[in-house]
Amino acid sequence: MSDPGTPTFDQLRVFLTVVDTGSFAGAARKLGRATSVISYSIANLEMQLGVSLFDRETTKRPQLTDAGRAVLSEARTIANGMGSLRAKVKGLIEGLESEVLLALDVMLPAWRVVDALKAFRETYPTVTLRLHVEALGAVTQMVLNRAATIGISGPLDMEIDGIERIGVGFVELVPVAAPSHPLALAGRNPPGAGREHVQLVLTDRSTLTQGWEFAVIGTRTWRLADLGSKHMLLREGIGWGNMPLPMIQEDLDAGRLVRLDMPDCKGGPYRLQAVHRTDSPPGPAASFLISRFEGQMAK
Repeated sequence: MSDPGTPTFDQLRVFLTVVDTGSFAGAARKLGRATSVISYSIANLEMQLGVSLFDRETTKRPQLTDAGRAVLSEARTIANGMGSLRAKVKGLIEGLESEVLLALDVMLPAWRVVDALKAFRETYPTVTLRLHVEALGAVTQMVLNRAATIGISGPLDMEIDGIERIGVGFVELVPVAAPSHPLALAGRNPPGAGREHVQLVLTDRSTLTQGWEFAVIGTRTWRLADLGSKHMLLREGIGWGNMPLPMIQEDLDAGRLVRLDMPDCKGGPYRLQAVHRTDSPPGPAASFLISRFEGQMAK
């Protein structure tokens, strides 16, 4: 037969059970069927595919043929896919989201992101997660535009219609520069010293904070859309700027960056808030993520 037929899922399930139990009788006991029914199902499957799956002649217990081993891999893939499909549909019936669109502020420490996403994967393995990383008001903008289900946003000190906010802690920002930078060499700087040097500033790609400045005192600024680029330029001595402490702690310990002593720019807490639309309350999976970020405040 050059064109194999299409086996049923039940035939594949019987095949996998025979392999897992090691015998037709074992498969019969596990599936609650007669051994003759198991043999008949396997015979029909072999007829459908046009190949022998088990060697029944040379051993007492059925052994997979070369063709059987090849079919086994594909059968397991189909069975796993069917299991995932059933779990996802079960979740939908129970009100579980099929996917969560998550927007995170770039300042959020890496350990908090990893902790939340690992727990999410273990608790909701059938829910697809789509992750975006943005800065400042862009996280809330994504939630407003329905491009994200929930977000972990930086501080927005204004009421935004249609947005609920839940505090999830803060991250400390500190002013830093390379050891060779004049502000680092000076030790304690007088007020206004930072205005004389290029300050590296993270750009907000949203319109929510248009016209606002966050901890910007420099009259000469370079605007960057990426925190990683800002980190790189700071280490190379190109300007000074505020950075989240967890991200640059190793650089401070190794002497690659220096914490600046500036009376008019001491850094401080960068507040973080979970946000979602009031007309779209988070479902079970999204609520789990918010609770996880809340719980991290105690660690």
